[in-house]
Amino acid sequence: MHNLLDMRSPISRQMTDLPSLFPTPPPILDTPPDIRVGFILSANFSLLPFASFIESLRHAADEADFSRQVYCHWKTIGPTLEPVTASCGVAISPHETFPDYAEFDYLVVVGGQLPQCLEQPQETLRYLRRAYEANVSVVGLCTGSFIIAQAGLLDNRRCAIHIDHVNQIKQLFPLCLPEVDQIYVNDNEILTCPGGTAALDLAFSLIEERCGKARAIKGLAALSVEKHRAAHHRPNRLYGHLSVCGNWRVEQAIEIMDRQISTPIKIHQLAKQLNTSERALNRAFKQHAGEPPTDIWRKIRLSHGHWLLVNTTKTVTRIAFECGFSDSAHFCRWFKRAYTETPIEFRKHRHTA
Repeated sequence: MHNLLDMRSPISRQMTDLPSLFPTPPPILDTPPDIRVGFILSANFSLLPFASFIESLRHAADEADFSRQVYCHWKTIGPTLEPVTASCGVAISPHETFPDYAEFDYLVVVGGQLPQCLEQPQETLRYLRRAYEANVSVVGLCTGSFIIAQAGLLDNRRCAIHIDHVNQIKQLFPLCLPEVDQIYVNDNEILTCPGGTAALDLAFSLIEERCGKARAIKGLAALSVEKHRAAHHRPNRLYGHLSVCGNWRVEQAIEIMDRQISTPIKIHQLAKQLNTSERALNRAFKQHAGEPPTDIWRKIRLSHGHWLLVNTTKTVTRIAFECGFSDSAHFCRWFKRAYTETPIEFRKHRHTA
């Protein structure tokens, strides 16, 4: 017994030092929060974008790591208090049923697996519509944009969509305007992001706007995020899935294509660089991509040109050369085949919109 006490005594002494190691939080200021957020979770919602967004709020909301809702306020809400289960199996219970819209600056709709997350009661869709009419901004994380579109709030509006879901949203909601080359989009206070860690960047932007840059940076630093990505940061790589398709020829070829957009080489040279035959490389691409490598490479370069037209003021001629085309006429001809408009028409319509 004496030895056991001796073993415990250092721990006991350490415990007495806790007040100096972990100081008492300062008094809470009697001021309203700078940002108020209500989270609406869908069935099979994606946990990562939800956690990214709410953790950004938590760290920005108080001094140090006290996590009190001082500068930021949030709660999960829903049509009932029944727990909502994420796609990973974690269940979260709403704090309360739908309160008055005036409590919030933002309603954040957290989407998840399709089509389960689209099984929304009319009460939820009605609540979103009425809140937006009352000047509450609506945010969609992951496939939350699908739910916002269900509520009729994305007609003729742009939204940031993960490249894997762009065809689905086009078919289900043909009036919405999906974007795959933006990390988040704000179209008349309907804000969307494709999910994942893009929710961090969107949260940072809103916190910076409402609470100031210092609060937003505090959240990023606490989450060990190196820097904030701007809205126009490109979130998706066209054919990025092929870089992990399981065939070494295709995977390595895609990596080379991405690195050499401005200086493409002939396919037989690419095959030689990979120490394989041109025939084997073509066969591998046909199997895993359904298209020959020549077509894939051209589409990757055109996709990069598409992004440059949207996010830069570079001339069409300069973009053509940066994308590895011999001249602007060659680039314009292939661009129109892919996107139904010439680069100049495309840029003009986008800027007008």
